[in-house]
Amino acid sequence: MAKKLSPAIPFMARLQVGLLVTTTDAARRKNGTVNRFLLSLLEPKSSPNPNPKSGVKTFDLTIDPARNLWIRIFAPSDPVESERLPVIIHFHGGGFTFFSAATTPYDVLGRRFCSEIRAVVISVNYRLAPEHRYPAPYDDGIDVLRYLDSGRIHSESGGILSGLDLDLESCFLTGDSAGGNIVHHVARRWAADIDSWQKVKIKRIMAIQPYFGGEERTEAELRLEGAPVVSMSRADWGWKVFLPEGADRNHEAAHVFGQTMEKEFPPAIVVVGEYDPLQDWQKRYYEMLKAQGKEVTLIEYPDVIHGFYVFPDFKESGKLIEELKMFIKENRSN
Repeated sequence: MAKKLSPAIPFMARLQVGLLVTTTDAARRKNGTVNRFLLSLLEPKSSPNPNPKSGVKTFDLTIDPARNLWIRIFAPSDPVESERLPVIIHFHGGGFTFFSAATTPYDVLGRRFCSEIRAVVISVNYRLAPEHRYPAPYDDGIDVLRYLDSGRIHSESGGILSGLDLDLESCFLTGDSAGGNIVHHVARRWAADIDSWQKVKIKRIMAIQPYFGGEERTEAELRLEGAPVVSMSRADWGWKVFLPEGADRNHEAAHVFGQTMEKEFPPAIVVVGEYDPLQDWQKRYYEMLKAQGKEVTLIEYPDVIHGFYVFPDFKESGKLIEELKMFIKENRSN
């Protein structure tokens, strides 16, 4: 009997998955470079819109033009007097190599986070490999937090935050796939320098199907080879072009399991999907945090593939947003 590698995928999601995978596969070169020109032609992108659309305004704010570090801000368009809004800082997926804060599925996800949770969302456009290897996205992530801590965002956000009160003591780091990996490393850096922060307090993190790995092959990697989105060849290629030259997948960026977490490392949610070949690494991450006495919750979704959350046709995508909404509501600053 043939092994099952995928659940039933809704028709539109199947088309979107096929387009994204075909595009990224075509852009990956055997010599470890990426055809950025091809991506510019094929990758679906959405422009920022300072005018209300379904209750959300968006604005792109450049933090450091020298390294093209910018953020897309998603803000509710209907200020409510005396309302303090939590802040979600999101890091997109793409194997450290693909996509951006402007990629359409991530623009849609940011809008959903903003409107359904009622939060200000900061989607980080970090530098990509192979042009910018480890530790570039971690540096970019902590610098975005430093920018928020400076308090300048209100005056530099094109007016879309006018009338809104950002509760920077209720910051939540979220990230999917490679973004989930970035969340882990950025949270560690924040916690390691805890006394230096004036405004930003990370209340919780959510690592959504985080991209971790190692030299060994796990049971799930072997069993689910051929599953949609993630294959071992794609994952291995991503690590090869991201990690320092000569490093293997047991490098600390990928293989986080021997690390000792900082005392102030935030409580975490780890999200796992049944048809994700990376799930054993994700569960190992959960077990590591738990073994070190950290507050951590594991959420497992059956019948989903890697990246399900960016496709609204997956009903579990809506469930994930509801989980995050409750997570934030229960852990806001007083």
